[in-house]
Amino acid sequence: MATATILAPLDEATELRRKSLLAESDILLDDVETLRLHDKTEAPAPLREAIHALQLRLGRRNPPLPPATLHAAHDLVFAVQQRLMAANPNHPHPNRHAGRPSGQPVMTMVTDDRVWKVLTLPSPPNGAPDAEWLELVDCTVERAWDRWCYAQHHAVRAARERFKAHVAAAVAHAAWSNYWELLVEAERISERLRARGQRARNYGAHQT
Repeated sequence: MATATILAPLDEATELRRKSLLAESDILLDDVETLRLHDKTEAPAPLREAIHALQLRLGRRNPPLPPATLHAAHDLVFAVQQRLMAANPNHPHPNRHAGRPSGQPVMTMVTDDRVWKVLTLPSPPNGAPDAEWLELVDCTVERAWDRWCYAQHHAVRAARERFKAHVAAAVAHAAWSNYWELLVEAERISERLRARGQRARNYGAHQT
């Protein structure tokens, strides 16, 4: 009981720290998007220093040099955020499943030379679905939802400021399409597995 009492606060503190770092990464992504909406291409020194500080707080002893361009800054902060999101204790961390492929993002052109990372669902290990893989599928769908919320936030702000609203809206549309397609695909997978399980149960009942 004493061990459990000690571990619980530690787990809670770890989760609070993860959420704090995730919120910090959201702010940095907001800063990057604001600069890009204003046609900036270079990352200013305060932003680069903030990204470097975030990596240090994540525990990286020798983080890469702060990116000089906003494109590189976006990719770096996004990668950090993906790791923080994957560390959600309600979902399995992809690194815990050695040999299991995870969904790899691909780049797609949106508009005005803007690109967006599109997530894909992971493939089942050895072609055979299991409970851990299904949870990883759910985690990927949730990540797509979070990314749409992020893009939608920027679309609303761009519309209010009347600055490149069409670009922000196109990004939000791409993010929503990605989320919806993954959600439909995940539901289709679940339906197939339920139907397969029902057939197996019917066959077993018939055999008995």
